[in-house]
Amino acid sequence: MSVTNRVLAGVGMAIAGGAVVAGVIRARRPEELHAGEALGALPPTRVSTVAAADGAALSVEEVDPDDGGKPELTVVLVHGFALSRRCWHFQRQGLAAMTEPRVRQVLYDHRSHGRSALTDEASSTIEQLALDLDDVIRAMAPDGPLVLVGHSMGGMAIMELAEKNPELFADRVEGVALIGTSAGEVGKSGLSRPLLSKYNPLTRYLGRFADWQPGLVELVRASGGQLTRQAVRRLAFGSRSVSPSLVDFLMDMLNVTPVRVLADFIDTLGSHNRYAALAGLKHSRVLVIGADEDRMTPFEHTERIALELPDAVLVRARGAGHMVMLEQPDFVNEHLADLLRDCARGAGAGRRKWWRRG
Repeated sequence: MSVTNRVLAGVGMAIAGGAVVAGVIRARRPEELHAGEALGALPPTRVSTVAAADGAALSVEEVDPDDGGKPELTVVLVHGFALSRRCWHFQRQGLAAMTEPRVRQVLYDHRSHGRSALTDEASSTIEQLALDLDDVIRAMAPDGPLVLVGHSMGGMAIMELAEKNPELFADRVEGVALIGTSAGEVGKSGLSRPLLSKYNPLTRYLGRFADWQPGLVELVRASGGQLTRQAVRRLAFGSRSVSPSLVDFLMDMLNVTPVRVLADFIDTLGSHNRYAALAGLKHSRVLVIGADEDRMTPFEHTERIALELPDAVLVRARGAGHMVMLEQPDFVNEHLADLLRDCARGAGAGRRKWWRRG
């Protein structure tokens, strides 16, 4: 290679993903990724509260297109267990910047999560979360085409809603994206089994202990320090070189969720079985994204959903873990954009098999 070509190649490498320091080209280190970025702190267009049917206050925000144009679709993003709507940070950015189509986003916190009201164990069920999602849709998007995007427990709530209200999916839900989720047998494989099994005595005693002395339980969890952080990194992310900023961001969301809430939802996660509910998605375009290093809902769960929905698009995020939308946001956003473009083209024009099988 000539000197000129070597120089040009070096410039290309620097532009592609590195930095030039004292004439040396290097890739960005993990600790530099997202450093200084206010993760989960994007300002919403509007914030409101939706009252669930049982009176629980659900915190909701809306995000309009960046360019102020008229949206063609409403996208409802439904977060996972122990998280909050803040976990959609990169999707909020990507979807707000879209112009083909322009979309309006509705994001909310599940009951007992984020800024929504803390409720009791009896209402901490996937069935109730589906009813809450229905209430959010009725209040925030009463008409027009919809796309529902769910991660983990959020995806389970969407499945349950499809079983409870199939008319909504037949009439208005143009597309569904299920990310890092499962239709059943949660905990049967992978590291999630001892944590999510409803027969786990440790989980049972944790809940009772939280009732008796919740402050002490929170202190015990917080005192885990670096060990807890290492466990979160291993359980949530696939890459060893994940940005520390992302781990800190996830820890921040998890630490806001009381131990009592974690215990309250264990039963519903452990007994989750909604393979039959998937039939309610047959009228919608379905995108199923799984990660091959997901230790909470292993990729085999994603494959099983796609097997039950033969027209669904199955996408595998290689090297990513359960928090794939944080770990590989560009990858996830690209596939969401494909889904949204096809939904916008097909809205009001009848349903059909869509773009491609991945």
